[in-house]
Amino acid sequence: MPTMLTAIGLMSGTSLDGVDIALIETDGREVRAFGPSSYRPYAEAERGVLRQALAEAVQLSDRDARPGILAEAERVVTAAHAEAMAGFLAQNHIARENVDIVGFHGQTVLHRPADRLTVQIGDGAALARAIHIPVMHDFRAADVAAGGQGAPLVPVYHRALAQALGRKGPTAVVNIGGVSNITYIDGDTLIACDIGPGNALLDDFMFRSVGEPYDCEGRLAAQGMVDEDWVASGLAHPFFTEPPPKSLDRNHFAALTLRDTAPADGAATLTAFTAAAIASIAPLLPKSPLSWIVAGGGARNLTLMRMLRERLTAESVEAADALGWSADAMEAQAFGFLAARGLKGLPLSYPATTGVPIPMTGGVVARPG
Repeated sequence: MPTMLTAIGLMSGTSLDGVDIALIETDGREVRAFGPSSYRPYAEAERGVLRQALAEAVQLSDRDARPGILAEAERVVTAAHAEAMAGFLAQNHIARENVDIVGFHGQTVLHRPADRLTVQIGDGAALARAIHIPVMHDFRAADVAAGGQGAPLVPVYHRALAQALGRKGPTAVVNIGGVSNITYIDGDTLIACDIGPGNALLDDFMFRSVGEPYDCEGRLAAQGMVDEDWVASGLAHPFFTEPPPKSLDRNHFAALTLRDTAPADGAATLTAFTAAAIASIAPLLPKSPLSWIVAGGGARNLTLMRMLRERLTAESVEAADALGWSADAMEAQAFGFLAARGLKGLPLSYPATTGVPIPMTGGVVARPG
């Protein structure tokens, strides 16, 4: 009987919205039980520091350097995660000694795998000391150093969830955070890659145009008209015809700017671009997926979900929540799962998920002592 671990995953995604936290029981191969989950939003001041850190990080060439605002941003990220953990343990009456490992993704501020460079800020050792639990962090570095894309890493968790469904035929799991990524599962075949801008362009547009961090449920986009010519021109970007594996930095498409437009039309156009980008991966897959399962913040965007159903030819396009999965907590759960795999020396990435030459484990463990 494989040893089950109690693992907590912490995820702060490219949308810069806050810290997701979730507990699972797992042996690193399958999930025995889902525990509670929670969310600690970033305050606007914290989000401002992180936005500035993203802007300054483009100058980095040393993944360990923290010049300028990056040092402050790392302190902000670490403190927010420590606070999230303390609240989560107290709220759910979980004793620290009953948690085997915490998976701490940190905040990605730069992802440039072609230069063998990926930077996630957040001090794993400081977090371990603060919460008195072992912390696994720096999940992507080994993959990138070996020539992989370092992303996406969640596919092994998607595979565990999808196999538990017992469905026949290929399944695609799409996570829509700041960046969209896909996991294609068909028996033992596992393919994954980043596929488009996710919520990043839309969130940035909403912040600039109406002062909101995102388009709640896609309400603004639902009132607008899509500029199909702009969407088509965006899809001409060479990224969309590159075969998997491939990965993106959050700001990869930042140079794509809308014409002067009403906020509703801009939101509609960027939402349509996200949906079209996701649909563009279908011809690059071995077979057409019979079902598409959508997770991440984008699954709550009803306009985006409608646009996906219009663009994807599949038996079903459904939100992860409808299957009993947690669209909100999935990435946090995944990093708990990855931490358990890392402790056991199991692969986190594969040639067909990140382009790494051989299956790779990863992560660095920081002990509280």
